[in-house]
Amino acid sequence: MTVHNILEEEVIERVSNIYNQAKEQGVAWLTCDCEQCKLDTATYVLNRIPPKYIVSGRGMNHNVSSTDAQQKADMDSLIFEAMRIVSSVQRPFHAQNNADELQNEIGDFYNFPTFIGFVYDGDTFEPLANASVSLKMNNELVPMIDHTWSNPCVTTKATKATYSFWIKPQPADDQSKIFNFTFEISAEGYETINYALNLPIMKENRIQKSLNSTYSLKIQDLFLFKKQ
Repeated sequence: MTVHNILEEEVIERVSNIYNQAKEQGVAWLTCDCEQCKLDTATYVLNRIPPKYIVSGRGMNHNVSSTDAQQKADMDSLIFEAMRIVSSVQRPFHAQNNADELQNEIGDFYNFPTFIGFVYDGDTFEPLANASVSLKMNNELVPMIDHTWSNPCVTTKATKATYSFWIKPQPADDQSKIFNFTFEISAEGYETINYALNLPIMKENRIQKSLNSTYSLKIQDLFLFKKQ
């Protein structure tokens, strides 16, 4: 038995319907109706409404029947607000070719946890914005699970110099394998540093494409020092 937010499906469905209606009506401000824009819109809405959790079919029936007209109107209002924002501020990767992204492949794979870490100024211990963090293996950049994850990742002030990576699953040729990664961190006016990580991964009989916040690895804090 698992806990589930029933509003996820409802929001995603309503987002898709409203995008379709807006496209049919030729709404001037709608610049794109791709799946990524729809997901960005749904995420915006879900982060602004109270969740409804269920653990059974009975709970689903109760929650579906309890969604009133006002709640649906509020939801639609948020969807339009999100659509305008997403249409006006498209992400840098928006026009990228997604042909190399994961398909529903069959077989055994090494699935990786998300890597999360922080970069700090070594003298002030303050979060260091505009630092470039590259994740490499065999001196080459490691491919990410899709185009929404950047490698290199550039830290920002807004996220308090956080960086994160989610590596694309790799076909498994053994029960387990040790992967040797190198983090290369650089910033203008600072000495570049490298941090090595050796990570054993067990094979699984499917590709993991759903983000699981519990399956993550916190990288030790990294400090950059100014050039002398």
